[in-house]
Amino acid sequence: MATKFDVAAYSFRKKCPYVSKDLLHWFPGHMNKGLKQMQRKLKSVDCVIEVHDARIPFTGRNPIFTNTLTGAKPHILVLNKKDLTIRSLLPKIKDQLTSEGVQNVIFTNSKDQHCRGLKSLRPRLVDIIKNSNRYNRSEELDYSVMIIGVPNVGKSSLINMLRSRNMNIKHALPVGAVAGITRSVMTKIRINNDPKIFMLDTPGILEPSVSDIEMGLKLALCASLQDHLVGEEIIADYLLYWLNKHGSFKYVDFMGLEEPCDDINKVLVTGSIKLNRVRRTRDFDGRIREVPDVVEVARTMIRAFRTGELGKILLDIDLLKRDDRQENVLA
Repeated sequence: MATKFDVAAYSFRKKCPYVSKDLLHWFPGHMNKGLKQMQRKLKSVDCVIEVHDARIPFTGRNPIFTNTLTGAKPHILVLNKKDLTIRSLLPKIKDQLTSEGVQNVIFTNSKDQHCRGLKSLRPRLVDIIKNSNRYNRSEELDYSVMIIGVPNVGKSSLINMLRSRNMNIKHALPVGAVAGITRSVMTKIRINNDPKIFMLDTPGILEPSVSDIEMGLKLALCASLQDHLVGEEIIADYLLYWLNKHGSFKYVDFMGLEEPCDDINKVLVTGSIKLNRVRRTRDFDGRIREVPDVVEVARTMIRAFRTGELGKILLDIDLLKRDDRQENVLA
């Protein structure tokens, strides 16, 4: 098993791989347009649900949301994809977020119909709205909720699951594993009948400039930045750096290695043999030969992280308060 290796026996990199900040800028026109639409519609909503990835609970949340959206209305932070992170640390994550001023935190898995967080979201939402000053909407009988977040954290999936659970209606919104599926603020989508609750789906909005390189790489690894814009090999190299740093060695067996390795090129070439990922190329003399398809192997390695094949991972574990960190918590 890959878990037999001792971190202390290897000289792994101590610093995050360097990446040009230019690779981490992605703020297409639909994001700017969507943000302005969201700000205009804010007066017509009772509550804002911010969805974020539970693997990065402390990084990557758009500060624009805090400054212009979540501060103006009652706010619930939904940390989705909890099935891919370390379950034992969820209470500590919640406590730390609460101490930082986030009063309502719910963990969900929007692919699990029986998820406890999904079950608790509707009553929590109704309670928060009933106990808030609705101002210009105080006479309205229906509840209007705006759902926001960075790209590809599961906003549309969450709406679909709530709609399915509460109204037995499926396939309300298109979803996908690529950032940028939702392009604009959509019309109201009913997700509950009694009381009537409508949700506004919105495009994923990143901050215009990702100033922290490691935060940008975490967002890319969690698919909030499109892979090809950053580069699959770059994302895979950050994943390798992080896994080695934290002693999570499931990738060794997955990639066909004999032991942990800090060289992404060696990992990808070895992985191409294990996974049979090759491409044909023509030599200068016209002969065709097979070479490792390292880009496809990098995609496969990244996909294994995103599906949990490389273990349950909290990318923000170093940002937990020191007393809350645990040894060997990677599943």
